[in-house]
Amino acid sequence: MQKDLLADYLHLYHSLGPRRKSLLALLAQFAGNPARIRRSSISSLMTAGLNRDTICKVRAGQHPQVARDLEWAESHHNHLICFDDGAYPELLRQIDDPPTLLYASGDISLLHEPQIAIVGSRHCTPGGAQNAYDFSAQLATAGFTITSGMALGIDSAAHRGSLDCAGKTIAVTGTGIDLTYPRQNQELARDILGQGLIVSEFTLGTQARPANFPQRNRIISGLALATLVVEAARRSGSLITARLAAEQGREVLAVPGSIHNPQSSGCHQLIRDGAAIVETPGDVTAELTGLTGFILDQQTMTSVDHDTRLDLEHGNLLELIGYDPVNCDILVQRSGLTIDKLSSMLLVLEINDFIQSAPGGCFVRI
Repeated sequence: MQKDLLADYLHLYHSLGPRRKSLLALLAQFAGNPARIRRSSISSLMTAGLNRDTICKVRAGQHPQVARDLEWAESHHNHLICFDDGAYPELLRQIDDPPTLLYASGDISLLHEPQIAIVGSRHCTPGGAQNAYDFSAQLATAGFTITSGMALGIDSAAHRGSLDCAGKTIAVTGTGIDLTYPRQNQELARDILGQGLIVSEFTLGTQARPANFPQRNRIISGLALATLVVEAARRSGSLITARLAAEQGREVLAVPGSIHNPQSSGCHQLIRDGAAIVETPGDVTAELTGLTGFILDQQTMTSVDHDTRLDLEHGNLLELIGYDPVNCDILVQRSGLTIDKLSSMLLVLEINDFIQSAPGGCFVRI
């Protein structure tokens, strides 16, 4: 879009405020020309459905945010993508309430690549984070772009899994794109900019507010062919993302977990509601076979049987641990080992990635 037309579009975007959805309707009535809208008479704009306060803003001088946006977009890796721009992602265009403007930093070609959204709890278990990382890494290796929300927990693990295998990832933020939220993810944000893309519909300088994140979630699901929920409690923003994905006609997938893990209860609810159960990245691609031409390299999907590296004694202990969190007292009862011997063997199993620590002094097999 030419700079003058872009400036008029930005002026309308900022002037309409919470009514930005009406911008698309306005453009449809005025032949897609933002300059024509700004020059229209009061009566024409009232006929188009605007009230007097909004009309005053539309016809006023340039909104002060416009100059800031244009200056921000002068950086070679920053982009302003309007709804009718060719760079606007087609899948997102199809949802009921698409954003009318995207702020994007990084490789915008990724918006047109097949994406899988991976989301979940901010307060995930170590096993949940590892699952998100592993699913992301293997799906990214297969050629999918991994989309998530750059939150702590599952989101961060999903982004990192893609980055660490030289894959591509998109972060959709709930703040202005010039801010990093949460602050702990500043390094992650820098890595994503170098290898992927960060996207937001919120104006520059917008701080994190609770209401922003459900709004952000519709973009995460709207960009993707499918949304995979790795770990989520019953009351979780990830379930909002899953619901939005279903409403948008996209696939919803969920990783089951232990019945004793409250962070898996949301996934189990999704499964009861019809989400597909996935236990491996291959299950994800099987669900998407009719939607994409991507085929995973089966070698990357083959799990390694670590148990063959264990002696009999450690192998027996591993069987006693199982996949539900268990503490040392119970393991002493099950195994008949002394606490010192048990602790030594647990350390060996953990160092070799057979088990991992869980909350409450427990261990869980992975």
